[in-house]
Amino acid sequence: MSARLILGKDVSEEIYAELRSRIEVLRSKGVTPGLAVVLVGDDPASQTYVRMKGRKCEELGMHSVTCIMPARTSQEELLQKVAELNGDPSVHGFLIQLPLPAHIDEEAVIAAIDMRKDVDCFHPANVGRVLIGNPEFLPATPAGVQQMLVRSGVETSGKHVVVVGRSNIVGKPMAAIMMQKGEGADSTVTLVHSRTRDLPSMTRQADILIVAMGKPGFVTADMVKEGATVIDVGTSRVEDPSHPKGYRLAGDVDFESVREVASAITPVPGGVGPMTICMLMANAVRAAERANP
Repeated sequence: MSARLILGKDVSEEIYAELRSRIEVLRSKGVTPGLAVVLVGDDPASQTYVRMKGRKCEELGMHSVTCIMPARTSQEELLQKVAELNGDPSVHGFLIQLPLPAHIDEEAVIAAIDMRKDVDCFHPANVGRVLIGNPEFLPATPAGVQQMLVRSGVETSGKHVVVVGRSNIVGKPMAAIMMQKGEGADSTVTLVHSRTRDLPSMTRQADILIVAMGKPGFVTADMVKEGATVIDVGTSRVEDPSHPKGYRLAGDVDFESVREVASAITPVPGGVGPMTICMLMANAVRAAERANP
C-alpha cells in the first residue's frame, strides 16, 4: 500500500476560486478587501513570505499594503503603526510578521491589534474565541489543515486525532479546532509533545496524525497506525550537498517509510505549505465582509 497524496496546491486552488467570487461581490459594493503586512528588520525568510503574500493579494484583486520598518524601530514606533492600521478603513486585516527584534515585546504589540483585523488570530481574545468554538478567525495553518481534511474527504467525526507538538501557532489551536462541534471536527483529540512518556504508543492510536514538532524525520513508520491519515506541518532545512542550494526541505515525518503505512499523507514541500497564505487571504476577505455586511 502506498498512501494517496493530499496536496496543498489542489486544495488551495479550490478555495481561491471561492474567494474570487466573494471578492467580486465586495467589489460590486465598492469595497476592495485590504491586507497589510508589517515587517520589522530584514530577515530573509520573512521578506520572502511577505512578498508571497503581496503577490497573492494582487492575483486575487485585493488591496495590498507592505510596511517595512528598520530593525532599530522602537516598540513605541511599532505601536504607532499598529494604531494607524487599526484606524485605516482601507485595511480590513493586517499582521505583524514574526519574529520581532528582541527589544520589542511581541505580546504587547499583538494585544494592540484590533481583534477584528487580527487575521493571524494571535490576539488573546481571538485565541480564546477559537477555544470556546465561536471564532472571529481561525489561525491560518491549523485552519488550512482542517480544510485539507474536509476537502480531501477524510472523515473526522468520532475519529482519534493525535496532534504532535504544543506550539501556540499550530499545536494548541489545532487541538482546539478539531475538538469543536461541526464539519471537519467532532474528533477525540490527544495532544502529545516532547515530555510525553512513550510518545510512539500514543501516535499509533491516531486515526489522523497531525505532526508539528520541528524535528525532521521525527515520525517513522513504526509510530503510525496502518491506514491512518498523516498531516505533516513541519518544514526544516536539512543540509544536502547533492542539492543545488546545498539544502533540502524536510518534514517532521519520514515520508518514504510512512507513506507505505498510511492511507493518506501530505508531502513536504507541497503539502500544508500553500495552505497558510491561502487561509490568511480567506481571513482578510472574511474581515472585509464583516466590516461591510
